Amino acid sequence: MSEEKARIAVIGLGNAGLPLAAVIADSGIDVIGVDINEGRCQLINQGKNPIPEEEGLEELIGLHGGKRLIATSRFIDARDCRNYIVIVPLFVDPSNNPDFTIMEKALQSLGRILKKGDLVVLETTFPPGTTDNKVRRWLCQSSGLKEEDFFLAYSPERIMTGYSISRLRDFPKVIGGTDEESGFRAYQVYKQFISNLHLVSSARVAEMIKVMEGCYRDVNIALANELFKICEEMGIDFSEAREYANHKFCNIHLPSTGVGGHCIPVYPWFLIKEMEKREHFDKCRLLHTSRLVNDEMIQYWAEKILLECMKFDKPLSLVKICIKGITFREGVKEFYHSRNLALAKLLADKGLDVYVADPILSEEDVRGKGLRYLKAVDADLVFDPFELKFEVSGRTTRSGALP
Repeated sequence: MSEEKARIAVIGLGNAGLPLAAVIADSGIDVIGVDINEGRCQLINQGKNPIPEEEGLEELIGLHGGKRLIATSRFIDARDCRNYIVIVPLFVDPSNNPDFTIMEKALQSLGRILKKGDLVVLETTFPPGTTDNKVRRWLCQSSGLKEEDFFLAYSPERIMTGYSISRLRDFPKVIGGTDEESGFRAYQVYKQFISNLHLVSSARVAEMIKVMEGCYRDVNIALANELFKICEEMGIDFSEAREYANHKFCNIHLPSTGVGGHCIPVYPWFLIKEMEKREHFDKCRLLHTSRLVNDEMIQYWAEKILLECMKFDKPLSLVKICIKGITFREGVKEFYHSRNLALAKLLADKGLDVYVADPILSEEDVRGKGLRYLKAVDADLVFDPFELKFEVSGRTTRSGALP
C-alpha cells in the first residue's frame, strides 16, 4: 500500500481499537490495523465482525473490511504510514500496579518502523505522565530517533463497550501533545474522523482527564452502594429516596454488586499508587476507600443470598442458587474484574449449590469459568445482579435498588 493511500495505522484491534479503525475507514481514510491475533485479522479482511455485540460494527466491517480497512499481524506492513494510533491493553498486577508489558512490546515494534516526521498518538488509558516519559523513551530507544524527530500526542478513548461507534461519533473527545506542535498536528489528523474534538494544553492533561472520569464514577458508585446499605438497615426505600434526591445539582448513581471492567476499577489505582509512592497517603483516602467499598459489595450480596436461602424448608446445601449473569456488565461478553463472576465463585467457595444462567453465555462458556450451568426456572432461588432482585418459586422480590 502506497504512502498516499496508507494514511493511518491503528495498533491494536481489540474492543476499542477495531471500532476506532472502522470509524476512521468510514470517514473515507484508508487504514491499516495491526494486531497480533492473526485469526481476528483474517476475519476483518473477509468483512466479518469479530465483536458481534458491538452495535453498528458489523455493518462497518462488512463495508470496509479487506478494502479501506486492511488488518495485518505484521508491523512492517504499516511502514509507509505517517500517522500511528496505539490502543493496546494495559492491565494491573495483583498489587494493582500498572503492567506495561503489552504496551512496551507494541511500542518497541512500532519504533522499528517509525520515521522522522511521523505522528504517534496513544489512546490507552495511562497514569498521567506516561506519554511524556515511558512512551517517548521506548519509541526513541527502538527507533534510534531523537525526541524532536517525531510528533507524540495522547487522546484517551472515551467509548463504552457495546456503544463504541456512537460514542466515537458523538461523544466529546480530547487530544493533547507532548509539545504544542505535536498537539496541533494530532488535532488536524483526528479532526478528519472525530467531529466533537477538543485540543487541550498537554498530553499529561489529556491523560488526567480520562483517569478523573474513572475516579468520579467509582467514587459515586461507592456512595450509592453505601447509601443503599444504610437505607436497607433503616427500612427506607432507596429507590424512592434516590428518585426525588436526584435533580440538576445531585446525581446519586445506582447501587451494584461492585464495579467491573477494564476501566473504572483500574484507573483510581493509577493515582492511589502514585500518591503512595510519594508517601502522600492523605491525598488518596477517598479513592482508596471507594475501591474497598465497591469490591466488598460481593460480601454484602453473598450474605443477603444466604439469608434468602435460609427461608427454604430444606438443608442449606441443597438450595439451588442461580446467578443470572456473570459478565461485568449486562449484554457484554467480558469478564475482566467482574464482581458478578466473583460473587458466584464466592458462594461456591462457601459450599453452596451455585449455578449460572446468562443469556449471552453458552453452557460451555459457563463451565469455562469453573461454574455450573442451570436454567433459571430450575433453580430454587435466582439472583439477578444487574437488576439486584431475587426470584423465589415464581415470585420476584426487589431489594429496593431500582425504581
